Amino acid sequence: MIGSSTLGDVPAVPPPGSKPHRRRRVAALGAILLAAALATGLLLARSGGTTQSSSFIPSSVRRPAPALEGEALVPPPVPLVALRGKPVVVNFWASWCAPCRKEAPELARFDREMGAEAQLVGIDMLDAKSDALAFVHEFGWRFPNVYDRWATLARTYELIAVPTTYVIDSQGRIAARLSGAQTFAKLTVANAN
Repeated sequence: MIGSSTLGDVPAVPPPGSKPHRRRRVAALGAILLAAALATGLLLARSGGTTQSSSFIPSSVRRPAPALEGEALVPPPVPLVALRGKPVVVNFWASWCAPCRKEAPELARFDREMGAEAQLVGIDMLDAKSDALAFVHEFGWRFPNVYDRWATLARTYELIAVPTTYVIDSQGRIAARLSGAQTFAKLTVANAN
């Protein structure tokens, strides 16, 4: 029969309403929702949106922070294991992000004034390397930065928008997630918790 594809009594395409058909629809809906969340976050970052939130995680339920593997934009490379015993503040940013530009001087200040107490690490994502380096030089950043061109680390950290900052406790576990541009005061308080 033309237009029909069967192998005996088994249809080649599951009929609407069947379990495989529902699973595909749920997977497609999940992918669409994830893409919409990422697009919203990136649009907010480009437009200078100031959506901020803080999420502090109780010590009893903290999970290990993913490794910070990638090309060093500003050396040295930063293995989290080597930083155990000291809190680490990980900031995801991009040169095209207006709130990132707003918080850049605050991060430089945090590094200068709190560097003995906590290690600051930047993660540049979805950026041209030349733009990222120009941004780093413009704000005089001296702390280590990782170049995450394809947002691999961002996905590992389940990032939705930039800027986002994670505080990693001295045992290498995620202690807080801060969304939006941060100030020196907010970073200092988050690090203290």
